[in-house]
Amino acid sequence: MSIYLQSKWKVFLLACAIAIALCSLLYTTFLTKKLSKEERKKIELWAEAYRMYIDANKNDPNLDFYFRVIEGNTTIPVIWTDERMTIIDFLNLDATKALNPAYVEKRLAHMRQKYLPITIEIDNLTQYIYYDDSSTLAQLSNYPFIQLGIIVLFVAMAYFAFSSLRRSEQNQVWVGLSKETAHQLGTPVSSLLAITEMLKMQTSGNALIDELGKDVSRLQAITERFSKIGSKPATPLTDVGQVIAASLNYMRKRSSDKVNISLRKPEHLVMAPLSEPLFGWVIENLCKNALDAMSGVGKISVELTDGKNQITVNIADTGKGIPKRKHKAIFKPGYTTKSRGWGLGLSLSKRIIEEYHNGRIFVLHSEPDKGTTFRIILKV
Repeated sequence: MSIYLQSKWKVFLLACAIAIALCSLLYTTFLTKKLSKEERKKIELWAEAYRMYIDANKNDPNLDFYFRVIEGNTTIPVIWTDERMTIIDFLNLDATKALNPAYVEKRLAHMRQKYLPITIEIDNLTQYIYYDDSSTLAQLSNYPFIQLGIIVLFVAMAYFAFSSLRRSEQNQVWVGLSKETAHQLGTPVSSLLAITEMLKMQTSGNALIDELGKDVSRLQAITERFSKIGSKPATPLTDVGQVIAASLNYMRKRSSDKVNISLRKPEHLVMAPLSEPLFGWVIENLCKNALDAMSGVGKISVELTDGKNQITVNIADTGKGIPKRKHKAIFKPGYTTKSRGWGLGLSLSKRIIEEYHNGRIFVLHSEPDKGTTFRIILKV
């Protein structure tokens, strides 16, 4: 099981961010409703002061108090009308826009939909006071959504930054491991190569020594593959079909007679910029996984298709299949279902195809107990 599937820190951080945002949203909604009720009381008091100010005579000792209450409203937008909805006056609207009657009518329509009006009687005439949220209340209402956006943005930035840092650390470990492996293999492989050549000179036509020479050459190719990890390999135009055929021939010799490995490709050459050692490594990794999935009995079918702007390689097997939920997880470092192995084959294959060949590799199709098809796409 992959260490990334075992780790739940991503889900935990996301859950914390959502919990903080929801708590903030609920609390701010509570404050907004409370402030809205307070503004309703203020506007009712303002409406009553306005009515009493209109009805009061000049000698009323409370006249100055009424006036101060009326003037005290400097934030809540107000429009009052008569029974026919004719606008009598307005307060605290945008001074520039309020010069346009259409703007005032539009604000009135908005106020009518938002809050019930306050009714006052002046000189036996009914007037209606319509109002809207103050700028402070409007800003408070929008605050939770702004805060939620900031939290989401912060979590996303932190996630991508941490992921980038982790990928960078993984890359350094991978590159260091690959370079060190190539370095450690270099000296004994060179010695074996020299000894093999000496044996060939002393004993010609010995099948065992010839086979030993092939294995040493194979070790040399593996060393070259590891040495290329971490640096941009040369990708000259290469016949893709020939590279696939060579890899399949190698796998045929090391697989059971009960496994049928076939290749379908166009009769013409299919050329693409390739690092032959690395691309061959990918084909071998996919074939090895297929052999493990089939337990040494089944069929591996490889199909090469030459398109207008891309080359497609499908590698299908008749193995046990891969659950859909794991189609992406299998490419992560450390993921393996086998008792042995480090789970790096598919991860390395993905890196080779996507980073070094500017292509794509993914699970095209898979059914339980029927098999899996991997697809490689190379741009040309």
